[in-house]
Amino acid sequence: PLRALLVACAAFALAAPATASADNYVALGDSYSSGVGTGSYTLNSSCMRGVYAYPYLISQQRAGTSLNFVACGGATTTSLMSSQSSAVNSSTNVVTVTIGGNDIGFANLIIQCTLGSCNTALNNTRNALPGSLNSKLDTVYSAIEARAPNATVVVLGYPRLFSSSSCWGTTGISSSERSDANLLADKLDQTIAARAAAYGFTYKSAVSSWTGHAVCSSSAWLNGLNIFATSESYHPNRNGNS
Repeated sequence: PLRALLVACAAFALAAPATASADNYVALGDSYSSGVGTGSYTLNSSCMRGVYAYPYLISQQRAGTSLNFVACGGATTTSLMSSQSSAVNSSTNVVTVTIGGNDIGFANLIIQCTLGSCNTALNNTRNALPGSLNSKLDTVYSAIEARAPNATVVVLGYPRLFSSSSCWGTTGISSSERSDANLLADKLDQTIAARAAAYGFTYKSAVSSWTGHAVCSSSAWLNGLNIFATSESYHPNRNGNS
């Protein structure tokens, strides 16, 4: 009986999973990571970080996660390097990041679409990618790799804002402009994905899973134009962050 008990205990020990180690999670990036669009910025009002942003939600859902949430609305690759990258260190084992949209002036282009014609500007910006962005992404990704060489790094893409539908939320933006804006988002994502792959990072697209949830859809994960709170416009809402 004793021998049988010892064998059973040994078998159980081999079968039992090891205790999960705590995650030291650093959330980097721009407004698409800080939570702009969720309408609540109680964690940091200047960077528009809040408890409905996906990094905070992840930290609450994963037991033992320690979150250093430094993503900031309006961030570019340059400002990320100067004010966020130092949060990543040798103890960091999980990093998420969205960056690049502000470097190509995506928000200003959408404003241009709302106020006038933007097809030419959208297409010119798309044609300039990836040449205008590759080296900037390399600067960020190489810094993350150097500061936390053993971390799991997840680089997130941007969703397509628009579908074929129009509504109050797409005021001023024509069908062709919506199509060209989506083409620009696709090119931006392709550029980001290629550079992320070069560093062995995981790239997660926001295209297929967000299909059916664009601005004007019945279950939109993105805000449309909000003239009362313009910064909320064209950003993921609480459902989108969830």
